[in-house]
Amino acid sequence: MNKNLELKLIEIFCNCDDFCKNFEKEIETKLLPSAANSFNPKVPCGLSISEMMAIEMFYHLQGSKCFKYYYQYFVEVHLKEYFPGLPCYNRFVQLKPRLFIYLFCFILACRLGKKTGIYYIDSAKLTVCHNLRIHSHKVFKGLAKRGKTSTGWFFGLKLHLITNQFGEIVSFFITPGNVADNNLTLGIKLCKGLCGKLFGDKGYISEKLRDSLARQELFLITKIKKNMKNKLMLFNDKMWLQGRGMIESVIDLLKNICDIEHSRHRSPINAMVNLLAGLSAYSFLDHKPSVKNKNLRIRDYLTFNYLPMVA
Repeated sequence: MNKNLELKLIEIFCNCDDFCKNFEKEIETKLLPSAANSFNPKVPCGLSISEMMAIEMFYHLQGSKCFKYYYQYFVEVHLKEYFPGLPCYNRFVQLKPRLFIYLFCFILACRLGKKTGIYYIDSAKLTVCHNLRIHSHKVFKGLAKRGKTSTGWFFGLKLHLITNQFGEIVSFFITPGNVADNNLTLGIKLCKGLCGKLFGDKGYISEKLRDSLARQELFLITKIKKNMKNKLMLFNDKMWLQGRGMIESVIDLLKNICDIEHSRHRSPINAMVNLLAGLSAYSFLDHKPSVKNKNLRIRDYLTFNYLPMVA
C-alpha cells in the first residue's frame, strides 16, 4: 500500500480510537443499566468500533466507487495485517448500523471547522434512484421526496452545508429533497451559534430569514435577482461574495472524491452511515478549497467603500 495512504489510515484510526475511548467512558456514566446493555450489543465482533470507523472512512479517501469491491479486494487483501479480526463483507455490512451514533458524534465533537465569522452556505441533492424508478422505490419510502434544482427534478434527500472561507464544514443538515434552501426553520437550525457574515446564492433570498439571522448577529448576503432593485454593498463584502463558488467545489469533492451520493443503498441507516463517513473523511483531506481575499487592502485606497450588488 502507498506510504501516504498508510499514514492517512493511521491518522484516521488514532483520531477515531481516541474519540471512542472518551465517548464510551462518558456515555456509560449517563445511561441506565438497561440502556447500557442495548448501547453495547453482546453480539461479538472481531473489530472494535474505532477500527470499523477507520475502515468505513478510509473507503471515502481510497478512491474506490464500490464499497463491496473496496472491502473484498483492498481491505481483505492489503489491510488484513492492520485488522486481524476482520469479518467477511456480509458481516461487516450487518454491523454498520452500530457506527451511526459514533460517526454523528465524532463529526460534531472533533471534525467541524473553526467559526471564523466568514461563512458560505449551499445545498446539494442526494439522489437515491432514477426518476423513472420513483414509484417502485421502497428503501427510502417516507424519507425521500421529489425536489428541484438548477439541473432539474430529482428524487432523494438534500444536504445543506455551511463552510468557512478555508473550506472546512462548520454545520450541516439533511432534509427531504423538497425542502427549500431559504426555509426559515431550517436556516435557523443550520446557523445556530454562528455570527458574522453568511454568503449564499439567490436561492437564499428571504426577508424573514435575513431578519431572523440578523438577530443573532449573522448577516446574510446574496446576489439579487433580475427583477429586484439594485442595492449598494460594502466592497469587502462583494469580494467575499465573489468567492462563493468555493462551497460548490467542496460539494464536488464530497460527491466525486468522498462518494457521499449513490443509488445502491439497501438500508436508510447504512445510507446515513455512508454519508456521515464521507463528511468525516473530507475533514481529513490535506488540501481543501479556500477563499483568499487578496483585495481586502484595496478598500483603504478607495474613496467610496460601496459597490452595486450586481456582479
